[in-house]
Amino acid sequence: MNHTLIIIIQLLLSLSILVVLHEGGHFLAAKLFGAKVEKFYMFFNPWFSLYKKKIGETEYGIGWLPLGGYVKIAGMIDESMDKDFLDKEPQPWEFRSKPAWQRLIIMLGGVFVNIILAIIIYAGLAYAVGEQLVPVKSLKGGLEIVNPALKEVGLKTGDKIIKINGEDVKYANEIDPKLITAKTVTIDRKGTEKIIQFPVDFIDKLLKNKKVKQLTALRFPFIVEKTAVGSPNKDVLKKGDQIVGLNGKPTEYFDQVKEVLSQNKGKTLQADVLRDNQPVKLDLKVNENGKIGVQLNGDFKSWEQKGYLKIKTKKYSLFGAIPAGLKRAKETFLSYIDQLKMIFNPKTGAYKGVGGFISIAKIFPDTWDWVRFWSITAFLSIMLAVLNVLPIPALDGGHAMFTIYEMITGRKPNDKFMEYAQVAGFVLLLVLVLLANGNDILRMFK
Repeated sequence: MNHTLIIIIQLLLSLSILVVLHEGGHFLAAKLFGAKVEKFYMFFNPWFSLYKKKIGETEYGIGWLPLGGYVKIAGMIDESMDKDFLDKEPQPWEFRSKPAWQRLIIMLGGVFVNIILAIIIYAGLAYAVGEQLVPVKSLKGGLEIVNPALKEVGLKTGDKIIKINGEDVKYANEIDPKLITAKTVTIDRKGTEKIIQFPVDFIDKLLKNKKVKQLTALRFPFIVEKTAVGSPNKDVLKKGDQIVGLNGKPTEYFDQVKEVLSQNKGKTLQADVLRDNQPVKLDLKVNENGKIGVQLNGDFKSWEQKGYLKIKTKKYSLFGAIPAGLKRAKETFLSYIDQLKMIFNPKTGAYKGVGGFISIAKIFPDTWDWVRFWSITAFLSIMLAVLNVLPIPALDGGHAMFTIYEMITGRKPNDKFMEYAQVAGFVLLLVLVLLANGNDILRMFK
């Protein structure tokens, strides 16, 4: 199957799950308090619907515009801008007739479901696959610093990142996500601790190196798994050979071998190789692309056996997975809040990285991987929850804001004000959606 098609299918499936469950939260809360739900749609349906069917008092349907979904609750001013009910007496089944606390729960029902969904997914992943963690202290050669933005601020390959923003970093798996919002990073460089201050516009520097998606990588040995078809070294190298030197220069790690090969394209190098733990010298031919035509051993267990790192495997029981899911959901939530704060701070330059559906699609892998699919879906669920509680009219957070105002003051905003606020909020959202997706399109052309 085409790689792009796989990404699109994953995106649509993930969005469909999130939209249906989010709107389902509103639907169930409305039904709980006896409010009439007139429509329940996955995706928007301006002018026409791909599918619709009325069951009871509710019309269920699928729209053609995948920008979200909606439930239309009787007696509520929403994105449909239906105002006919304003000229009539309030009915007991209408949203406007319900007590403020009930309306608040109905408005936040979708957000609540998004958070619960993320916890369930993370708990399910913990139970099904557990966790494989690499303790930072176990890294024999530290980390490979991949992204140029990190090198620019002072990090070097071989460093061990032991603290980010003053908090201890236990596992290598958590480093890259935390570096995005880093202000200070404490490293262990050959036994000496050093604190590196990150510039406020670090995100902007990352965005300028978009082709390099990875920030750091584990350093691993150059161990041959097999030679490729047509390799110039097919009869020279064997499975298990480990290159530890080239032309007299120590190259214990893959990044070191790669650097020497790139500097000697089209040449023949003398290699120091460990074969069955015995040193041998071999002449290796480097092609014009700086390659020697081999596939590497990517088995963490073999790296662990050679002392390059340690792997800590965590398995969870059904009940043990629940707190693990809660912990990961909390960490993801707080991390996304930090990223959102940076977007609203012009000095960081983070706003330049705001994107729409193309950016979201790029998060998904181009091969089907259920673990990554559900992990990304859980992240998007939390993202959807956070964005929906922003106090913008037309979003759940906007409705909740006006309802909380009413609960505190005892005064309900008049219907005309709510109508104008809804229009203003909808226009603002439309502008933001156009800007985000416009950014994606511009980046494609650049």
